[in-house]
Amino acid sequence: MNIHEYQAKAILRDFDVPVAQGVAIRDAAEAEAAAQSLPGPVYVVKAQIHAGGRGKGTFKEAEAGRAGGVRLARSPQEAAAEAAKMLGKTLVTVQTGAAGRQVNRLYIEDGSAVAKEFYLALLLDRTTSEVAFVASTEGGMSIEEVARQTPDKIITFSVDPATGILPHHGRTLAAALQLTGEAAQQAVSLAQKLYAAFLAKDMALLEINPLILDKNNMLKCLDAKIGFDDNALFRHPDIAALRDESEEDPKETEAAKHDLSYVALDGTIGCMVNGAGLAMATMDIIKLYGAEPANFLDVGGGATADKVTAAFKIITADPHVEGILVNIFGGIMKCDVIAEGVIAAVQEVGLKVPLVVRLEGTNVELGKAIVADSGLNVIAADDLDDAAQKIVAAVKKA
Repeated sequence: MNIHEYQAKAILRDFDVPVAQGVAIRDAAEAEAAAQSLPGPVYVVKAQIHAGGRGKGTFKEAEAGRAGGVRLARSPQEAAAEAAKMLGKTLVTVQTGAAGRQVNRLYIEDGSAVAKEFYLALLLDRTTSEVAFVASTEGGMSIEEVARQTPDKIITFSVDPATGILPHHGRTLAAALQLTGEAAQQAVSLAQKLYAAFLAKDMALLEINPLILDKNNMLKCLDAKIGFDDNALFRHPDIAALRDESEEDPKETEAAKHDLSYVALDGTIGCMVNGAGLAMATMDIIKLYGAEPANFLDVGGGATADKVTAAFKIITADPHVEGILVNIFGGIMKCDVIAEGVIAAVQEVGLKVPLVVRLEGTNVELGKAIVADSGLNVIAADDLDDAAQKIVAAVKKA
């Protein structure tokens, strides 16, 4: 689960991490008063969407102006004017895709005198099962270009969970950012605070870009992006309450209600599979035969017919889907349960696109019989290779 910048900074503030003062608003009429409550005299008006690249983003609407989703204002009145241009408009960034995201919230923050920008992130290294620090002296809006062109400027080191964060980790961070003196001491303290926050809140990602050194030689987190481990949210009702469903794909939100692992993609062939590995293999073989998957969807190992029906409805709700491939290997999941769920869903929502079903494993013959006796126009497949070729051919023919 992701949250907005202003929410992330509120969490970091609880751990005594240095961040600027700011006020979140949803109405342009609140902007001037929000800015007046800050020290000033420079204010930053920031679009709040769950996507990076806001500073270099563009608005679809001409009346929003040419500036990106992060704008400077030199008076409360100017901050209010910029807020009026941005709220309700659609911001397009490198991470939103062409559709963009509507800006429903803004964060008006006190301006900072920037002397130097850095990049800093904490994430879970799944190879070592350790929390990794990723740091670079080249922070700011072009960090993606740094990663591509000069990866040697990005330094990574991990923290052994048996020892936890130690002073030498902070010194490693300071060295990676080329900080000395008081600034280096601040880096040691900052590393400890961020690590504590990461563990305490079960974060999956904590990204600060930029981390700045201001003209008073003080470190400050100028931006913050936090993602949380969904499996740990039951321990953090305060974090779960921060969820903004308007920033999520409605299909993914609906899938979560049924405990389905679903990720929307840009292709045309909908996939319903049991098991993440098999789902990835299914997506790969669809691409091998010249088409693109419309989604990742893992119904899990113990899905019921109702769960399968819900999954099928989510796939068919995607207007980009031109064909559907059901690929099930029955272990704990029985093929007859899958077949019953698919048939029930087709009977309820109808079938307007080609459907290929490949079943194998527990109760496979019973599952195939249920599909065959349904009277529906379903294409049977013997194996995954056969299924992929058939759905790609059916979509092209249609």
